[in-house]
Amino acid sequence: MVSTSFLIQSSLSDLLEKYPYLHAFFEGQAFAIEDRMHQTLQQILSGIDEEASEDSAFDATTFLLQLKEYIEQMQEFLGEDQHRLNSISILPGTDKSGTSEQFEVVELHKSTITSIVGPTGSGKSRLLADIEWVARADTPTGRTILVNGELPSTDWRFASARKLVAQLSQNMNFVMDLQVQEFLELHARSRMVADEQTVIKKIIDAANDLAGEKFEPQTPITSLSGGQSRALMIADTAILSTSPVVLIDEIENAGIDRKRALQLLIGEEKVVLMATHDPILALMADQRIVIKNGGIHKVLKTSQEEKNMLVVLEEADRKLQHLRTKLRSGEQLQRI
Repeated sequence: MVSTSFLIQSSLSDLLEKYPYLHAFFEGQAFAIEDRMHQTLQQILSGIDEEASEDSAFDATTFLLQLKEYIEQMQEFLGEDQHRLNSISILPGTDKSGTSEQFEVVELHKSTITSIVGPTGSGKSRLLADIEWVARADTPTGRTILVNGELPSTDWRFASARKLVAQLSQNMNFVMDLQVQEFLELHARSRMVADEQTVIKKIIDAANDLAGEKFEPQTPITSLSGGQSRALMIADTAILSTSPVVLIDEIENAGIDRKRALQLLIGEEKVVLMATHDPILALMADQRIVIKNGGIHKVLKTSQEEKNMLVVLEEADRKLQHLRTKLRSGEQLQRI
């Protein structure tokens, strides 16, 4: 929540840098802002004479209250208070048989990765759905999800601009006839990003770093391959989305650099969960949740021995990727 004292002690340039959407608010006010950018709001308001205030029906006290309310409404709309999320807690429910899950709480923290493993149909996607819905013992599993150790507001469920979770599914299809640049401009403007071109370039560069084949800002999004589409959405989610939790359902067949994708997400202080069958991805996580018969069966921290094993698996995977690249380019394979 922004304080009135902070507002009146700040210069116009500082306020506009922090809250770029204030340009619209200041239009049509009793004072012009162009020549007063380095003055504090207090200096500007105290310099408005009584006659000018009467002519424009301007009241400084009302102006400050409206300014404060406008900023708070915009912060809520843009989801700017969501960076305060530090942890997600999962409280137990039941499995498919109605048997109570045997754990006290599962903690998920920002800038960490949790993998979700289990047989097909075991309930991995159901756990992701519980988190996305911010369950309050009102889903088929009966689980409860806490945010920062407390029951969250229902805004996390229903407010269109206040989404706890951004979900990346297995299928990524675009239907809009836009270029990549135009698509990202729409998203950036909806978030009222101050320096949108810098942010867009950062997203495209990050996506091309993840994708096997690079694309241009002018590339139509409908012509992107599956891997390019997934890379674009991961970069967009990491850099531009305000949702603090990212749920990934099967990333192993995405055609992207999986390790860099996860590093990008946690580098932006996201809580990352991924349902996976891939042992490399599972061991990249800080911990893994094992699902059995629809319930959380175990929660395992990745051990040092498993981290050592991951190095071996990654080297084997690198060799396999090398062979795939040679096959795609029409080369004859030879023993590595």
